[in-house]
Amino acid sequence: MLRKTITTLCCLIFASVAITSSGCFWQTSAISLGPLAVPIPVTPYMHKLPEDRWHIQERYKTVPILGPIVAGGPTTALDPPSDDEVMRAFEKARPIQGGMPFLYETQRNNVRIVTEKIADYVDPPRHYPLIGPAQLHHAHYKCTIYYSEIRWIGWPIPHKLEDEDAAEVLYIDHNHFHMVGNMDPGVGTNY
Repeated sequence: MLRKTITTLCCLIFASVAITSSGCFWQTSAISLGPLAVPIPVTPYMHKLPEDRWHIQERYKTVPILGPIVAGGPTTALDPPSDDEVMRAFEKARPIQGGMPFLYETQRNNVRIVTEKIADYVDPPRHYPLIGPAQLHHAHYKCTIYYSEIRWIGWPIPHKLEDEDAAEVLYIDHNHFHMVGNMDPGVGTNY
């Protein structure tokens, strides 16, 4: 009987040491988050929102300041909207995220983008705060997106809607500044 009790006691001690030595059981650091240490699942949609916000801020929300326009040099805008910029503007105008699997889903296939320049002009020189004397260069683009859209609807009767010739028109503006070298500030003004 004594031998059985000692064996059982040794097995319990061995089991408790094995369970508590996994690394997550005992708190080894001074900082404890308490109940906040339990992981909470986050949807991919919530991960995508700040990434998209940062990507748009970094790539498309800033206005660059370029060198001055030289006499006889090109005065046309050099950067039409990229396909990424057009598709992000299209997703903002007509979002498809947030569909419910097997109940309502939307898919866009065979996307083709046609970009046309509508206008390209430069404003006269003026003084802008925090920049100084500069010219604002405007470029307006018309972007037509051709695609086929498929919608799967699963309730009450499962069916599929196809639009083979869907099209959407977006207008995108690209503005940037050109520095001005020798701008006549007028009488009594020093820059």
